[in-house]
Amino acid sequence: MDKIIEELIGNWQKRNIPGLRCVDKEQATERILADIPVDCSIGFSGSLTLEQLGIIRRLESRGNQVFNPYKPGISSPESLKLRRQGAVSEYYLCSPNAISASGELVFLSAYGNRTAGISYAQHVIAVAGVNKIAPDLAQALKRAREYAAPLNCKRLNYNTPCFSDGICRKEICFAPEYKRMCCQVLVIEAEIAPDRLKVILVGENLGF
Repeated sequence: MDKIIEELIGNWQKRNIPGLRCVDKEQATERILADIPVDCSIGFSGSLTLEQLGIIRRLESRGNQVFNPYKPGISSPESLKLRRQGAVSEYYLCSPNAISASGELVFLSAYGNRTAGISYAQHVIAVAGVNKIAPDLAQALKRAREYAAPLNCKRLNYNTPCFSDGICRKEICFAPEYKRMCCQVLVIEAEIAPDRLKVILVGENLGF
């Protein structure tokens, strides 16, 4: 695994994406807190990995302006407004659904705030456990659709064809019969702006 991670970080460097290895989620959390100034605004996408880090709570408690669309008790219009604000924040936090060994990052999104924030926020920090590494882009896309998406649908109680058996049926997964999670697919191949997107790779299993 050490050789795979070393080569992956080298591949990110070629793609103008700084990659950093952290030994565990505690080190990753402290690195994010050190990288983001207290006076900066923050958006984020729903992520079990971010929940496991506890990073949103830490950022909110220390005083950052966090556009949190998942606050209990808020209405659907309020949640959508916070998603839009978060997508153009100074920092955007996320976790890819899969990573190819050659360095591509794969993200799925239902509402589009996730793909918008990752594509265009001023600064993006993507955090992932080593369990999300796939041998190549084809396998990364397969992992995202056939492994991560069904588990997230179960976690969020989305009514989808893959909910029960994990088999992707994208040819029939449409509203109003189904609440589709994979409405948008984003593959980050490279960055043109230096240091806009950073990846923190954590040496343990996190998320799906």
